[in-house]
Amino acid sequence: MKNASDLDDARARASRILEAFEKTVMSRSGAIAEVFYKENASLKEQVQNLLNENNILKRAVTIQHEHQLEQEEKSKEVQQLRQLVAQYQEQVRTLELNNYALKLHLRQAEEGSSMPGRFHPDIF
Repeated sequence: MKNASDLDDARARASRILEAFEKTVMSRSGAIAEVFYKENASLKEQVQNLLNENNILKRAVTIQHEHQLEQEEKSKEVQQLRQLVAQYQEQVRTLELNNYALKLHLRQAEEGSSMPGRFHPDIF
């Protein structure tokens, strides 16, 4: 600007400097915009992949939860069946003891009877 001969020359030089600056800024911003565009596209792709993986994981968690509920239900059923088996075993023991006691009573009744092998007619 110091070397400009007059005001028009200074304006012309300033105009050229501004045009050169504008071209530099535009070329750099275009390159930066292209980098941002590529990065944006890459990030969108990553987000989509993450969303797909998230959906897969959600389904897996749902399936695992269902399996866990089924397992808990089966566990409860097994526990109930074990309790039933214990009750039935106790009933069998009680019935075996009753049966044994009845056999003893029957033997005693037969031994004390006047006619062995025959039972009292009022009983049968």
